[in-house]
Parts: sequence; structure tokens; C-alpha cells
Amino acid sequence: MRKRERENPCGVCGHYHKYEEGEVCSICGHRIPDPTEKTGLQVSAFPSEILPEFLYLGSYDNASRSELLKTQGISHILNTVPSCQNLYKNSFTYHCVPDVKTLPFDDAIQFLEQCEKDKARVLVHCMSGKSRSPAIVIAFLMKSKGWRLAQSCQWVKERRPSMELTEGVYQQLLECEQKIFGSVDSGNPVLLQCNLHFCPPSSGYSSP
Repeated sequence: MRKRERENPCGVCGHYHKYEEGEVCSICGHRIPDPTEKTGLQVSAFPSEILPEFLYLGSYDNASRSELLKTQGISHILNTVPSCQNLYKNSFTYHCVPDVKTLPFDDAIQFLEQCEKDKARVLVHCMSGKSRSPAIVIAFLMKSKGWRLAQSCQWVKERRPSMELTEGVYQQLLECEQKIFGSVDSGNPVLLQCNLHFCPPSSGYSSP
């Protein structure tokens, strides 16, 4: 790697790749958005608000926009991608989950519960904000609010339509539901891609 490249990391992910030339980061997968992709969803510079004035969900691009996060009152950031740098350590309180094969739900939930106790607004992010970080948020809703997996998925999906849980992450959430409630609520047809067909939790902040 040439010296110049070493001195100029990507301004978004902090790793060394030719972002402006469209090169995909070999570490975290960050790349410039492709304007030809038709996702049907508008990408917002702002993260999705999951619980009012407390819990926000987004991508690494959202996490890189410090001024926009400050306008939303966000002071804490839960980074679910250990390989991605925490860009603004002087401005936000970061917590990075352990780099393990399975999602460390307990560790992440403990941090989020402390944020809620301290009345701090927190952003949970992964690279795209589609699977890893939504799963952490869903696990938190199950543990903290007492909502079953299906209800928690629906709640998050409505507020972040781009959510697409992978099969592996979905299976981990099933195990998490089993651990929290002692059973899996098989009566609700939760589909892998979150095409959910049941009533969401009642509106507001309280448990459904």
C-alpha cells in the first residue's frame, strides 16, 4: 500500500480503500452508494427513531454525521461492528460490542439499559443498518419491554423499512426469545425477511 493511501483513510469508515473510486472496503464492506440500485427506499441522513427521545437505529453513514446526531440530542453510540472505527470519541460515549461469532445480546442490552436509566439518547448502528444493529434493538425490546419477537420485529420494521434480517441473525433472535420467555411464540408467522402479518404493538412507548 502506498504511503499516500495510508495517510488518507476513508472519511466515513476510517479504513483504507478508494471510496471515491467505488472500491469496496475489504474490512467492513463500506462503499459508495450505487445510484442505479432501485431499492424503493429513500436513504435518510438521519437514523430511525425506534423509541421516542431515546433509541435510534442506523448505519455507519448515519454514525459518521456527528452534527446531525447532535441535532437529535444523541450522546451515546452502540457500535455493533467491531472492525469499524469510533470516529468521534471526544463528542460521544461509545460502546463497541465484543468481536464474537454470535451477536452479544446481553452485553448490548446492558449498555442500552444503562443509557435508558441515564436518560441518554443512543444510536445503535452497524454498516448498513439492516440486520446486525436491528437485531440488537429487537433483542432489547424483547428483554426491556416484554414484547415477543414478532411484535418487536414489526415495531422496528415499521420505523426502519430497510431492515432485512439474515437467516443466521433471525435464528439467533429465536434463541434469544427462547432464553427470555422460555418458549418461542410459534403462533406468530414471523418470516425471515420480516414480511410480518400480525398486529403491531399498540402505538406509544408502553408495552403492547
